Amino acid sequence: MSKFIQSLLKEMENEAQTTRKMLERVPEDKFDWKPHPKSGTLKWLATHVAELPGWVEMTLTTDELDFAANPYQQEPIRSRQDLLDYFDRSLAKGKAQLAKATEEDLDKPWTLRNGEQIFSTSPKAEVIRMSYCQTVHHRAQLGVYLRLLDVPIPGSYGPSADEMKFN
Repeated sequence: MSKFIQSLLKEMENEAQTTRKMLERVPEDKFDWKPHPKSGTLKWLATHVAELPGWVEMTLTTDELDFAANPYQQEPIRSRQDLLDYFDRSLAKGKAQLAKATEEDLDKPWTLRNGEQIFSTSPKAEVIRMSYCQTVHHRAQLGVYLRLLDVPIPGSYGPSADEMKFN
């Protein structure tokens, strides 16, 4: 396994630890809550965060995602445990596929489209890194949702304000 793939796997695992801590805080009784009419529900956002490690598997096993041919449907989640189990499955699939990948696999192009409209075509390695960035981005959104619900926020890259002791 190349050092680059080892680095991608390490980063995936590090982000997964932080993501899991955040998902563990999602209150089931607030699944339908949203901070604004244009926002998704807490359950929708948390489910999206939970599915993102699976994008690594999708990227490595396909050449594109065409929204026109594959309308987005989320995993049905009924409880926090469902959410965590889904995250664990997504992570396991993504890590397993990445561990089997070669540098040549990572250089192949991957396209995001909606029918004839192409949003991007990038090497699979860049798409994997983008999925990591999406995880961080949406996890931060989830942190805002939790803060607005007065749920203590776990630290990401150090302690959160909820974990710090101020005198």
